Amino acid sequence: MVVQDSIIHTKHLLPILDEMLIDLLQSLTKEEWDKPTIAKQWTVKDIAAHLLDTNLRTLSFGRDGHQLIPDISVETYPDLVSYLNQLNADWVKAAKRLSATVLIDLLKSSGREFCNFIQAADLHSEAVFSVAWAGEASSKNWFHIAREYTEKFIHQQQIRDAVNKPALITKELFHPFIDTFMRALPYTYRNTNAPEATAIAITVSSEAGGTWFIKRNNAAWVLVSEPEEKLSAHITMNPSTAWKLFSKGITPAEARADVIIDGNEELGAVALTMISVMA
Repeated sequence: MVVQDSIIHTKHLLPILDEMLIDLLQSLTKEEWDKPTIAKQWTVKDIAAHLLDTNLRTLSFGRDGHQLIPDISVETYPDLVSYLNQLNADWVKAAKRLSATVLIDLLKSSGREFCNFIQAADLHSEAVFSVAWAGEASSKNWFHIAREYTEKFIHQQQIRDAVNKPALITKELFHPFIDTFMRALPYTYRNTNAPEATAIAITVSSEAGGTWFIKRNNAAWVLVSEPEEKLSAHITMNPSTAWKLFSKGITPAEARADVIIDGNEELGAVALTMISVMA
């Protein structure tokens, strides 16, 4: 049974994440706002500013139909990533002039508007932006919304990691996040040749995790329910390793000590290269 297109429901979780984010940010000290994070050169404050940018851009493009014409050529995926990285960097640099209090106030108001806009979206309509990291040229709104959920999840988790606050590793919040990330598995294996019906599993441990399967079918990889065939490779990792690895917070080499690969090592190692963010 193919599960490639099964819907992941995340609309109802976005307000919960936003409320938790505001509570988290309001609890931080001046020193914690300035702490470095796993997100390369960004501090906690920089990530908060980026989350504000996400809200405002979504409202401007999605709700209001505002168009921003790129000032560089964007013809390939690397072009798009480069362009988005520059947009992100420009915003974060400008936001350094804002206080933590102003950021929190703007996140509160824009977050409410963001969630209201998302709640009104038809899950089965075409999304404004495709989920490119899953290899899609066009996507349905449910997948676009789930991708937005993972963005808000991952950045809040980066803040929590930096300031040593409780992680978002609960079944309610983490499972939809990692389920969305796993939609990139077939695309990750797209250049990996294997005999027809080759099956691979990846498990993220704990009650919040789960197991996902892909199978070689008609010369392509697809997500499936548990296959009847014997697994050629089974990858297992913990939730902390998973969110960091698949968001490019750590490299496959750094993650390898915390990952178990049973079966074909080379085939299983491909899963460690999965990147479920625009990077």
